[in-house]
Amino acid sequence: MKTRAVIFDWAGTVVDYGCHAPPAVLTRIFAGRGVAPEPAESRYAMGLLKIDQIRAILALPRVREAWLAANDGEPDAEALFADFIPLQRECIAEFSHVIPGVAEVVEKLRSEGILIGSTTGYTRAMMEPLLPQAAREGFAPDCLVTPDDVGAGRPAPWMIFENLKRLGVYPPGDCVKVGDTESDILEGRNAGMRTIGVCESSNEAVLRGADGARAL
Repeated sequence: MKTRAVIFDWAGTVVDYGCHAPPAVLTRIFAGRGVAPEPAESRYAMGLLKIDQIRAILALPRVREAWLAANDGEPDAEALFADFIPLQRECIAEFSHVIPGVAEVVEKLRSEGILIGSTTGYTRAMMEPLLPQAAREGFAPDCLVTPDDVGAGRPAPWMIFENLKRLGVYPPGDCVKVGDTESDILEGRNAGMRTIGVCESSNEAVLRGADGARAL
């Protein structure tokens, strides 16, 4: 079976070794509301559209209890997401350098006629500061689709399907999804693709410790 396209995730897969930018910002915005998430909590549900990740973190029993102790009223995901967007844009350039080896892999794939797509849990506005930096460092995909382009994030397959539409590639079974989180792998499987889980540079590796990382 010839592979026609590879759809990469961004943070933890091709940029931001260890996926540090999102948890750094999540920790800051929760701290602004009197809640100090533990490292595993700030990395919980990574790979989802960020407002969905914030909702998932707020639903964790310890985080919810801390929120109610520090704030009047129920947890407010919308307000936290509004805080998240500008801080993430500021933080991305600091953390999101292209991971060593990615540029070479992409060059090899292109030399074999394979197209390069990408999906992310970031919105289009969050990605804008990252794109020129990533291109300078050797990663410039043929297509980028963000959750706000299609109305939903992972694990729904819509970002992948939009990639394939723009790239002019089908069927999905001739393509591969590469990512570092469970939601990445579910996104690929829901699209009917083969999937590859990245371990060493992943959010999962940080959560488990490098020796405990596992392929998804």
